[in-house]
Amino acid sequence: MSNSSRTLPAGDIKPALAFGSVALLCVVAGGLVAAVTSPLQLEHGSWVAAYLVLVGGVAQGALGISQYFLAPRRFIGWKVVAELVAWNAASAFVIGGTLVANPWVVDGGGVLLVVALALMFQTVRRSGTKSGWALWVYRVLVVVVAVSIPIGLVLAHLRAS
Repeated sequence: MSNSSRTLPAGDIKPALAFGSVALLCVVAGGLVAAVTSPLQLEHGSWVAAYLVLVGGVAQGALGISQYFLAPRRFIGWKVVAELVAWNAASAFVIGGTLVANPWVVDGGGVLLVVALALMFQTVRRSGTKSGWALWVYRVLVVVVAVSIPIGLVLAHLRAS
């Protein structure tokens, strides 16, 4: 008999590990970009570092891993792949578009990020009441990221003009 009465949800934990691994890579990459920004005089280096850490790392990791605990049914393979691909392609477009000063590429990234958020929201939308506060924290994070998208897109267009 274990001394813990808590058990992990039934289902495959690999998708949560995939989100966690990619998020960790983004945080490490953000730290590396931050470390070389000043010596290499990278114009957008601090912004790229912050984006990698906050959006690629923290937000993606928190939402992706939380799904494992909040989804009423375990992950569906294609949906996890779609979420991961959309989120990380969005980040690549946003960062790449910013670095080459092309706000239309940034807009494409914004659209892909909305797709990823919609898939993530749909994955946990019918969570049971036992998820209570955790589900609300999840939803608030989805809303915070969603609200930040149009703000970032407007800023990208203002910077480019």
